[in-house]
Amino acid sequence: MNILQALFFPPEQPGGVSSMIPYIQDRFIKLGWQMELFSLPKRVRSKGQEEVQFETFDHTVYSGNTMVDKYIQTYKDYVWWTKMRIKKPYDIIHAHHPIAALVMKQLFPDTPLVVTIHSSYERELILNGKIKEGGPEHLFLMSLYGELEAKADHLLTVSESFRSYIAPHINHPEKIKVIPNGFDEKRFKPISHENAVTQLITVCRLVPAKGLDVLLHACAELKRRGHPFVLHIIGDGPIREELEALAVELDLYDDIIFYGYMLHPEEFMPFFDVFVLPSRAEAFGSVFAEAALCWLALVGTNVGGIAEQIEDGINGLLVPPENPEALAEALEKVVTDPAYRYHLARAGSEKAKKVYSLSRVISQLKKVYVHMKPE
Repeated sequence: MNILQALFFPPEQPGGVSSMIPYIQDRFIKLGWQMELFSLPKRVRSKGQEEVQFETFDHTVYSGNTMVDKYIQTYKDYVWWTKMRIKKPYDIIHAHHPIAALVMKQLFPDTPLVVTIHSSYERELILNGKIKEGGPEHLFLMSLYGELEAKADHLLTVSESFRSYIAPHINHPEKIKVIPNGFDEKRFKPISHENAVTQLITVCRLVPAKGLDVLLHACAELKRRGHPFVLHIIGDGPIREELEALAVELDLYDDIIFYGYMLHPEEFMPFFDVFVLPSRAEAFGSVFAEAALCWLALVGTNVGGIAEQIEDGINGLLVPPENPEALAEALEKVVTDPAYRYHLARAGSEKAKKVYSLSRVISQLKKVYVHMKPE
């Protein structure tokens, strides 16, 4: 069976799906399957000219909106690039982004299409202050879920909470299969170490949706209580300068290290003690599973896929979003009690190995592909 994995971002980009798919490809190839990756290079801009039509809604009512126009142009570019590069048929196409999915079905209507919806782009834009809830951009992006349902032969998503989020916008949410992301234990593994001062780490894009302002206020409270720590922030983004200024304002300059973008943070992560990320929304939160496999104690917010990964007090700690005081209390527990921290980390690792292993993903995807294979 020859399968095309259609991405939007190139696979070398950071992030759960982009970094995971090449490892899925490698596993399938070792099993004797044929599998290729396809994505739109960043250099391809404003090349496509073909008109875009959707089956379930008229996108032209949003014409003139800057964000929607850019989205439609990217769709056209994906069509142009796909026509340029793909010259052979595939048995199945597995798309991991709405644009990739809809373009592939447009150009290869007879090829079975499975689509994994990994995240809510519109929710992130709202939380990051880029668009308004109920505005034209939001309505356009929400309409794409119905279009995906109409065009895809099979829909997948990464968490039960995200399936619930999508449910009001499609006709048959019960048909969506949940396959959580999976991670290679050889890539994410613990390393024995001892730190004199508890080392906290977070890995994410520096955008409002990740709640790092809440984290800094919680760390300031932790410091006021007299608990030493170092917070390592790996990632870059538009609010980096704002966060650095907040760190100075909160007297955290000597307690925080901003690293910027790092291609392979998993090589760095095992040397720390606690992973913390107080996201305001998260469809899955791949980095929590990655950190768990590295034997870090987990502290996250009770939202989306994070709450499905963490059982509070058992394999990590959950706090409400937008609550620095609750986050400080959770951090105090893991900073001041190494034995408790170890207990959480061990339980987190055991669950991650059992539930979020790459082998489990391969097994589940094989069943989907075999079921979809044309006779």
